[in-house]
Amino acid sequence: MEITKHLFFSLSILMILLFFCLVFFNLNRKLTLSKSSITLLFVAMIWYCIQFSYHPATNVSYDLRLIPVVIGGLYMGIGPILIAAIIILRSFYGLDLGFFLTIILYVPLAVILWKIYPWFLKQLPYRRILITVCMGSVIGMVTALEIGFTNTDSYWLDTWFANLVIPQLGIGIISYAIEFVRKNTEMRQQLIKAEKLKAVEQMGAAISHEIRNPLTAASGFVQLLEDDYLSRQKRKEYLSIVKDELTSAERVIRDYLTFAKPSLEKLEELNVKSELRQIINILQPSANQNSVEIITDFSIIGFIKGDRQKFRQCFVNVLKNAIESTPHGGYLTISTEFSQNFVTIMVKDTGVGMTNEQLARLGEPFYSTKGKNGTGLGMMVVYSIVRAMEGIIWVESEVGVGTTFHFKFPTIQSLKYKR
Repeated sequence: MEITKHLFFSLSILMILLFFCLVFFNLNRKLTLSKSSITLLFVAMIWYCIQFSYHPATNVSYDLRLIPVVIGGLYMGIGPILIAAIIILRSFYGLDLGFFLTIILYVPLAVILWKIYPWFLKQLPYRRILITVCMGSVIGMVTALEIGFTNTDSYWLDTWFANLVIPQLGIGIISYAIEFVRKNTEMRQQLIKAEKLKAVEQMGAAISHEIRNPLTAASGFVQLLEDDYLSRQKRKEYLSIVKDELTSAERVIRDYLTFAKPSLEKLEELNVKSELRQIINILQPSANQNSVEIITDFSIIGFIKGDRQKFRQCFVNVLKNAIESTPHGGYLTISTEFSQNFVTIMVKDTGVGMTNEQLARLGEPFYSTKGKNGTGLGMMVVYSIVRAMEGIIWVESEVGVGTTFHFKFPTIQSLKYKR
């Protein structure tokens, strides 16, 4: 059984090489192969099979060229190209009887593979596996008969076993692996599509809910304004309410657009200390109302590059959330640190804090720790703006103790060096 042992060893080497290729492409999913690259890969496999063939007698060779021919011809539609490569490579080993038998066997096979390729792809996966194995068996049987007629001294049992078992085993394994990878790829794509659809549904539901409420209220007061006997004071009051509700709807749309398109419209040099003081002045009345004392500890210098409006929007959302999470009074500490490469901003409150589950979902689309009172858009905007400004954000929190937000932005000097 020397022929069988040699072919089985060659098949093992081939399977190991294919396994490493599969692992490589699984780790590099973004890497795609063109049809020409796949053709070269199959030609290399054919060269390997012919180069390391077994020659027990003159003009007789045993190899596994059948495997790449059947797999490449049926799954990739490159059968004629591969068979042309076989004929060319075989000619380098001499224009003997084996060469002409190769032409007689493989030229009709090229036509057959080319014709059945479109039909083959339309079959069910298990049928494709069965077809590849059956075709390999037929070709193996014809090859064994050719060898039997041309070399009567060969061991017939070893010859038939080597041609009808080993190549078909390799074809079956590779064909099954291809179908398995295809199924997993389709399932992955379907899962990604389902997740995208789910995100769109959640987005649509959240936005429609948040916009419908102020629009419904505004519509109701507009109907009241149609009353001709409405007093001037009431009319003015209703118009103020309508304006507030429309402003609320506009804010929801603006927050969504900031999340969906976080690009910076205007880049300018920002003095972090000065910008934070401006934001604190805006939110000071809200802090006083909630009995929250704001403590600052700013470094002397600290300049970053970004969009001033979006920077303020980001930290207004963070500080506002920190104040609202301290309903019974407490402290809100805002500090900055400056280094050669980064400006670090820390916002620490003594509020209710968050659980590990809440912390893990922070910034997730439409997730809010405020329950029905929040949309989840605010923190999405914060994360989007920080990413757009090439910054980093991480959060630490403990229930009943408080929450600390850490922001790290590259300084102007480090950005210049980076470019």
